[in-house]
Amino acid sequence: MADGVKPRVKAPKKAAAGDVVTLKTLISHKMESGQRKGSDGNLIPRSIINRFTCEFNGKSVIDVTLEAAISTNPYFEFEATVPEAGDFKFTWYDDDGSVYDETKSVAIG
Repeated sequence: MADGVKPRVKAPKKAAAGDVVTLKTLISHKMESGQRKGSDGNLIPRSIINRFTCEFNGKSVIDVTLEAAISTNPYFEFEATVPEAGDFKFTWYDDDGSVYDETKSVAIG
């Protein structure tokens, strides 16, 4: 598990059934490409978030594969329809096998 990795998510707590909502995510991560050399002259091993997914009540909303050119602390903003009350589950997958997740509930009101 990489040091200092922290996922953050902004999602509405309430929405009307059928509303389109904006979801914002950011994960603190150094995102080392594997192409730079350290002070000792050796390549620094690649360490990136290589995949990001979001599900609503178990159904896929977004599934993104990331490559070495992604910036530090990747930020995603996207829209999703809220058909019913439920949970958005956000998941980030790290090269080292670590998985980071966050869940936000949305009520209908």
